Amino acid sequence: MKIWLLLGLLLMHEALEDVTGQHPAKNKRPKEPGENRIKPTNKKVKPKIPKIKDRDSADPTPKTQSIMTQMMDKGRFQKPAATLSLTAGQTLELRCKGNKIGWSYPAYLDTFKDTRLSVKQHERYGQLTLVNSTAADTGEFSCWGQLCAGYVCRRDEAKTGSTYIFFTEKGELFVPSPSHFDVVYLNPDRQAVVPCRVTVLSAKVTLHREFPAKEIPANGTDIVYDLKRGFVYLQPHSGHQGVVYCKAEAGGKSQISVKYQLLYAQVPSGPPSTTILASANKVQGGDDVSVLCTVLGEPDVEVEFKWTYPGQKDERPVTIQDSWRLIHRGLGHTTRISQSVLSIEDFETIDAGYYICTAQNLQGQTTVATTVESS
Repeated sequence: MKIWLLLGLLLMHEALEDVTGQHPAKNKRPKEPGENRIKPTNKKVKPKIPKIKDRDSADPTPKTQSIMTQMMDKGRFQKPAATLSLTAGQTLELRCKGNKIGWSYPAYLDTFKDTRLSVKQHERYGQLTLVNSTAADTGEFSCWGQLCAGYVCRRDEAKTGSTYIFFTEKGELFVPSPSHFDVVYLNPDRQAVVPCRVTVLSAKVTLHREFPAKEIPANGTDIVYDLKRGFVYLQPHSGHQGVVYCKAEAGGKSQISVKYQLLYAQVPSGPPSTTILASANKVQGGDDVSVLCTVLGEPDVEVEFKWTYPGQKDERPVTIQDSWRLIHRGLGHTTRISQSVLSIEDFETIDAGYYICTAQNLQGQTTVATTVESS
């Protein structure tokens, strides 16, 4: 009985060892002391850091791509350089990719509604063609895609193209001018340009005063020469006044430009400086009356007048005359005086009331009023 009890306890002990994992593994040799130690090493291991693409750092501004190509001989096309030199008489054909393309070209071609210029819109590109080119066509040619919502379109700044083209013509170093004498107004709050543009990229251009005769240096601080614009007066003042001309030299030849009269404008830019005055503010029936609206402004800025008067609804006959002239106000200062006169004959009761004059230029508009009453 004791023997069976001892055997039972022995079997229970072995079972507990198997459950707790304390039973030694079979067929494995005993490990030597220190066998599990990691051997020291001098090799340095640089941890690899995964590259993470930073989406926030990407430039959200779309890159501008040129959409302009120039047709070459035999139907080949290539992207034009920033400046090109072509011989007068050549046909120019430019194409810009897009189903709605806007164009800009020298104003000379628009001013005279030149039939040599053709602008067409095809299904996938816009096309500009200029035949029988001349030196006067020298200038900037540009195009841009248009983003349209219904009838309203805006320029797509990400899709543009441009090139400045020199059309060289024998005997024409300067881009021809429609007149032999021109006026340039010097305004103290903006740049002034003497438009001596050349037709030869390599031409040397200088600016000269007629009297006293001397060359005016383009020193880069007061006056600079811009190939696409001419001589630019950066900060015009009254001391720059006088008659000037330009001289161009290229290929052993020289040429003198037209002359330019530089006039200093005293009135700063802005909405019209307007006044109104009636010949009489109290008028008897049957008398004649006139109302004068006057604007003093920059010499080269046009002014438009608009009138509102008491008899307008009844279609009361009136006479309106607009005019302008340049006046010199001492020290060479020049001002443009623009006037509009509204005249009424045989004053009647319906003519009594407010006479309102609105003058408008590119910078804005001004409204003034006065009253005319029956006495």
